[in-house]
Amino acid sequence: MSYPVTYYCPHCGTLVELERDGYLADKSVTPYPLEGWTYVDPTAPFEGDDADGVRFVCGESDGVDWDPHDGVRGSDLSGTNGEGETGDEPRDALGCGEPFYLSFVRYEEGREIDPRAESELVEIDPDPRPSGPRGPSGPPGPDGAGGGSGGGFW
Repeated sequence: MSYPVTYYCPHCGTLVELERDGYLADKSVTPYPLEGWTYVDPTAPFEGDDADGVRFVCGESDGVDWDPHDGVRGSDLSGTNGEGETGDEPRDALGCGEPFYLSFVRYEEGREIDPRAESELVEIDPDPRPSGPRGPSGPPGPDGAGGGSGGGFW
């Protein structure tokens, strides 16, 4: 059995409705694809293991319902379609035309894959030189020992 699930375009906030199976494993909706994920159009079979997500083009992708709540959000709350026209008149353009991506959760060896690359720990080779600047060791003592420059200016 499938259910209507809605997502917002991260660029402009346009709402899209997609029919999904009862089990959802959504990771994120982003304006960019996740590295290593495979995306398909909303008209292609995406509920199996072949796809890691769905690629939408805002307002243009087929197989989905754009603005399913018929203007009950954003600038539509004022009774206009964002261009000063009343909500009863047809809207010329819906969405921004930018791609965005619905990414599903992926597992590898029973563990969820994090799409962010882990930062590598870098170990800097220890330097035999002292870590601070060299300078005079201090003024000479009363017996003349322990001084840095032997009593001269340099």
